[in-house]
Amino acid sequence: QVQLAESGGELVQAGGSLRLSCVFAGGTFSHYAMAWFRQAPGKGREFVSAIKWDHNTSRYSDSVKGRFTISTDTAKTTMYLQMNDLKFEDTAVYYCAAGIAWRDVGNDFLLDDFGFWGQGTQVTVSS
Repeated sequence: QVQLAESGGELVQAGGSLRLSCVFAGGTFSHYAMAWFRQAPGKGREFVSAIKWDHNTSRYSDSVKGRFTISTDTAKTTMYLQMNDLKFEDTAVYYCAAGIAWRDVGNDFLLDDFGFWGQGTQVTVSS
């Protein structure tokens, strides 16, 4: 059974940076697409970024493109999200997810594309 554990969320000032981590266990890391979603208070869970099982092909939501970078360390079976130039509207619980589907540009990722989820880590950006 795949298990995911996020860490790295904290309180940061607007314009600052954070790096989130997601440790993958219980499966073969190279078989899964990995993703970050986030959920702000009172809102639904939204797609942030994803990286394909080749650990090279990636996608970003328009709201974070150019500010966030997704990456993986296959030796550590860990996924990262480097978040720069953070904005108040980036405040949310960030979840990592693993799945076996991939959607190319023009097709939105869905929650159902990912069968495994972490417990979430809180990111709070003060304005």
